[in-house]
Amino acid sequence: MSIPIIDLFAGPGGLGEGFSSYKNSGLTPFEIALSIEKDPVAHQTLKLRSFTRQFKSDIPEEYYNYVRTEKAVIDEYLYNDKFKKQLQSAESEAINLALGPDNPEIERLIKGKIANREDWVLIGGPPCQAYSLIGRARMKKNENFAIDERHTLYENYLQMLAKFKPAVFVMENVKGMLSSKIDGESVFARIMDDLSHPTLTLEKSKKSSLRYKIYSFTVDKEDPDNLEPSDFIIKSENYGIPQRRHRVILLGIRTDKNHSLDSDLLLEAESPISVYDAIGDLPRLRSRISRKISDGGDTFSNWQANIENMPMNLNGEAKDIESSITNTISEIMKSKVQANTGGRFTSEEISINNNSSNFLKQNWSWFHDEKIGGVLNHQSRRHMDSDIHRYLFCSVFAQQKNRAPKLKDFPDVLLPNHRNVDKGKAGLFSDRFRVQLRNNPATTVTSHISKDGHYYIHYDPTQCRSLSVREAARLQTFPDNYFFEGTVTQQYHQVGNAVPPILAKKLADTVYQIMKSRGQAN
Repeated sequence: MSIPIIDLFAGPGGLGEGFSSYKNSGLTPFEIALSIEKDPVAHQTLKLRSFTRQFKSDIPEEYYNYVRTEKAVIDEYLYNDKFKKQLQSAESEAINLALGPDNPEIERLIKGKIANREDWVLIGGPPCQAYSLIGRARMKKNENFAIDERHTLYENYLQMLAKFKPAVFVMENVKGMLSSKIDGESVFARIMDDLSHPTLTLEKSKKSSLRYKIYSFTVDKEDPDNLEPSDFIIKSENYGIPQRRHRVILLGIRTDKNHSLDSDLLLEAESPISVYDAIGDLPRLRSRISRKISDGGDTFSNWQANIENMPMNLNGEAKDIESSITNTISEIMKSKVQANTGGRFTSEEISINNNSSNFLKQNWSWFHDEKIGGVLNHQSRRHMDSDIHRYLFCSVFAQQKNRAPKLKDFPDVLLPNHRNVDKGKAGLFSDRFRVQLRNNPATTVTSHISKDGHYYIHYDPTQCRSLSVREAARLQTFPDNYFFEGTVTQQYHQVGNAVPPILAKKLADTVYQIMKSRGQAN
């Protein structure tokens, strides 16, 4: 019998994808019983993935026709009577609702999925804006900050623990929650206490048998009560994920089963995975340019002309790489092939070869789906002429010096026309433009990638662009057939908010072994 998973604050489904795809002895012990997400576009992605999951490995051709077709209407391809059974299952699993105080509909749904079972797992974490350093900086002048609902949404999560008593829970959030405070009180200390005694906390009662012991997935201590807040941070780059994503992930285990987390169930450290390891096989794209039709539009020749017109009166640190910039421009100008800008579907197929990274070779069956016939969600975004020049400079600089340039490294002629430039040169906002270094893990892929591409510049200077949605999804370790719905901006937002599925698979292994040792898994 499968172990039910309830996924709250599911986003596009990264955490759930890891649990649902985890295999042990050829079997998939976990089943997503319910995933709840309030954002309607992320829910569309979640629902579509749930729909495809119903077919196991035999996804119908109609799915591929849908994801390959611009402006496709999903009802015409998938959500119709031909796949009525699968659609009903997906609609029963992926729910578009907001978690809130005493939401009877969510409670009804959970009760219907788990009945009176105790051998189930609750996963997910409340929205992180209020815990993030950026979010707090923006809101610190807001007199209502202390009572912001995003601080207290975890209490709704707490209610689900108290009412439905899962055997295990996995809660994920940003590391900023470790230093967040409300009225001078540590938010993290409060959360830890509440999660350990959910019924007692909610009912203000001294009598409660429900207790959870909170463990770290990575740090072993004889008494988990002695764990430091930093012990709960998982640094993804140490566990096979190609980015420096540092998140707080809590593992809660009911104490009434007298079970503890054995040290051999902790995540095992792995060698770092670079950006190139993860995305080096994806089709080359040129940046799109922000040109009006009256200016000739976004053509390859206009793109080349813009690059050829890059200002070259460089000074400072930039003078050292001027010849390399000139050589890169020459390489671009000699190109005989019109570089692709990509789209919803890019028909260039990818394959494993001798130049493929070990990471891709080892995970090829995870990422690759030959039935796609190309690449999904792989499109360059539009950039101003001046930003393309900056991206070219930045990527050549990083290639030569193995670091992204700070604003103080920029030649005067390429400095952005921004009110914070002087502050940036002095240190504040100094990394406004950040190249993802070819041979290093990426910096954290966050929802900010939806705003602009300045922090996510591609390492290849001949492409002069920021990362595509698919490249960001690769760094997050989503399978290539995982299609993100919505506008490109909405797709970036979903990817940036997700939990890396391959990391989630590793968490799922730990949880399964715990459940198995308790006799709650086959």
